[in-house]
Amino acid sequence: MHRFLGIIPTPPPLQAHSLVYDLKARLDWGDPALTIIDVRDRSEYNYSHILGAVPIPLADLADRTLFTLELTRDIYIYGETDEETALAAQKLQAVGYQNVSQIRGGVAAWKAVGYPIESLVQTLPI
Repeated sequence: MHRFLGIIPTPPPLQAHSLVYDLKARLDWGDPALTIIDVRDRSEYNYSHILGAVPIPLADLADRTLFTLELTRDIYIYGETDEETALAAQKLQAVGYQNVSQIRGGVAAWKAVGYPIESLVQTLPI
């Protein structure tokens, strides 16, 4: 008699470029062991950002991550534009981060498909 040995599914490997669906699948997996970094201006971050993202300005990116994240950490990163995102990824890779993925379309793409966002801006009731 054969016994079924359960296999725990694992998320797909981190790619250099990710669609928002890839990140969402990774988050839905459960124990994602990843960090999402938003390099946009603080006011943009405060207005809306991907749920769970941490704000780190592009100018401070390499210095601040080196103090808080191990070089093998899976990092998903996004900026205002895909070009800004690419620049941020290059900065992290230049200081030794090995697992960096650029989120294509950033928070706009995330919102467009209806994924949860967070806002630190309080709206007044009408």
